[in-house]
Amino acid sequence: MWSPTRRKIERWAESLLHIHDTPERTALAFAMGVTIGFSPFVGLHTVIGLILAFVFNLNRVAMLAGIWTNLPWVFGPYYAGATAAGAWICGTSIPPHLLARIEEIRGTIRINDWNTWLSPVLALGDLLKPLLLPFTVGSSLGCIVLGVAAYRSTLAFLIARKRHQEQTGHQ
Repeated sequence: MWSPTRRKIERWAESLLHIHDTPERTALAFAMGVTIGFSPFVGLHTVIGLILAFVFNLNRVAMLAGIWTNLPWVFGPYYAGATAAGAWICGTSIPPHLLARIEEIRGTIRINDWNTWLSPVLALGDLLKPLLLPFTVGSSLGCIVLGVAAYRSTLAFLIARKRHQEQTGHQ
């Protein structure tokens, strides 16, 4: 019979989370998380990140921390700005009166009635369809820039922390 001792549980958790890693690999895991977290794959960030963390045997905690930097109050402004930048890069114009049209459509959505819910959602899809490529281009470029910045700053932090621990004798 298997009896879970504290040490066994700790070893299992360490192997699962892959916590003890070099600063470079930990920074890489965090940066990959940031890159994935700000990528255009909205709704799949955590799944993609965990799969990559297991495939490349990276620090799962650092990966998730990076993914989850895209917080709800960052999400809207980031994707709106990334889509606008993507529209500029692609030469796509933003549909006129976009916000007013979205508000009109939003006012017609009734969650509890499938028939009145589907039509406005399809109308919203038609309205936003021209922005799909700009959204993809803008958020793809933005996530790469944020990932590189996250790697450099995280690596600098982890190296400085490790140096400080070695100087003070703390682990």
